[in-house]
Amino acid sequence: MRLSHAVEALEELYPPSWAESWDAVGLVCGDPAQEVGRVLLAVDPVAAVLDEALEWGADLVVTHHPLLLRGVTSVAATTPKGRLVHRMIRNGVALYTAHTNADVADPGVSDALARAVGLTGELRPMVPAADDPRRGLGRIGDLPEPMPLRAFTAQVAAGLPATAWGVRAAGDPERTIRTVAVCGGAGDSLLDTARAAGVDAYLTADLRHHPATEFTAFTDGPALIDAAHWATEWPWLADAERRLAKAGTLETRVSTRVTDAWRLHHEGAM
Repeated sequence: MRLSHAVEALEELYPPSWAESWDAVGLVCGDPAQEVGRVLLAVDPVAAVLDEALEWGADLVVTHHPLLLRGVTSVAATTPKGRLVHRMIRNGVALYTAHTNADVADPGVSDALARAVGLTGELRPMVPAADDPRRGLGRIGDLPEPMPLRAFTAQVAAGLPATAWGVRAAGDPERTIRTVAVCGGAGDSLLDTARAAGVDAYLTADLRHHPATEFTAFTDGPALIDAAHWATEWPWLADAERRLAKAGTLETRVSTRVTDAWRLHHEGAM
């Protein structure tokens, strides 16, 4: 199909109007009139992902994270992002981004994260959208059976792709976990929302030392589980792939290349 038709299908699933005002979503690179047959979905628009796209023969790469989030005055090949743009144009590969509009979709990034770590039943947003309470930031759901934080942390690690960052938890390891809030990507802005929701645990990424330390001092707050940013967003790709595949005769594939920035992990002696 034409790239313009693929873009229409993506924007029906993840309308750009749902994105935050600071975000940069939509078609980044590519001629709307070009034909596309193979679509690679990935979290990050980086060289390793483009390598995979070229090896597989993809015509379109769909990523969660934007390539050009902030304004630029040049895409010269003297910078990593400029080189990527040049390689895509030279090889006829288009790039499309669905970021915060995919975060708040129903289903969206946090729905996929919730299912990946074992939450079942109906999910509800942590912060419902003003125009539709079924979608919004984050998700809250329940485990089929209560379990200790220690066991749930292990379940989270098993449900997400492995990274050097791993999965960390703050709280009593034997605390009973029933209701869980999740937010794919950096979710420390929703710490107070998770506490107000009365959940037993909050799973997100990029939790910083000071906010986490201050938060765990509350006796009525949830346990915290911190995973790699990339890992919490990767489960969404399979959902987006299934939904996009219904749009027409596109061959789709989810990238399994780990593009999390961290590569090594070592537990130092205490």
